[in-house]
Amino acid sequence: MSANDPSSRDSTRPDSAADPREVVVRGSASGFRQDVTLGRHRLVADEPTAVGGGDAGPDPYGLLLAALGACTSMTLGMYARRKGWPLESVRVRLRHAKEHAADCADCASRGGMLDRIRVGIELVGPLDEGQRARLLEIAQRCPVHRTLTGAVAIDAQLVGSAGADEGEVGA
Repeated sequence: MSANDPSSRDSTRPDSAADPREVVVRGSASGFRQDVTLGRHRLVADEPTAVGGGDAGPDPYGLLLAALGACTSMTLGMYARRKGWPLESVRVRLRHAKEHAADCADCASRGGMLDRIRVGIELVGPLDEGQRARLLEIAQRCPVHRTLTGAVAIDAQLVGSAGADEGEVGA
């Protein structure tokens, strides 16, 4: 049996992923709550009670914004440390909204809806204006920002059911 063979997994670890880069999400079809496993980390995603969820955790867009905010803050801290700049802390505030594409002056598409993420970045520390401007540029180069603004292909496949490969998602 190989490490990639699902039958060789430790069945005492619920939905553990052999690959720490793999995220496993489990939920009942009867509600919105989802249990999320990221390597050794666990969290819950849910929808607000106003839309029928139990509000047991952030909704999927909240998780997406958290990923972008965390990546932005981490990237800025790393860059400032490498440069020896006096950045003390970073606060990133994010909001997601759907806008009519026709109302967007800088959008290529004029039809349908556009997803807009607004990001406010607070830099704490005695930085000069040049450093602050450079950090704003760097914020827009964090890996998650690049993923969200680049070309993304999402390949979905059925696994673990009749006629499908058992368990693993292709690399």
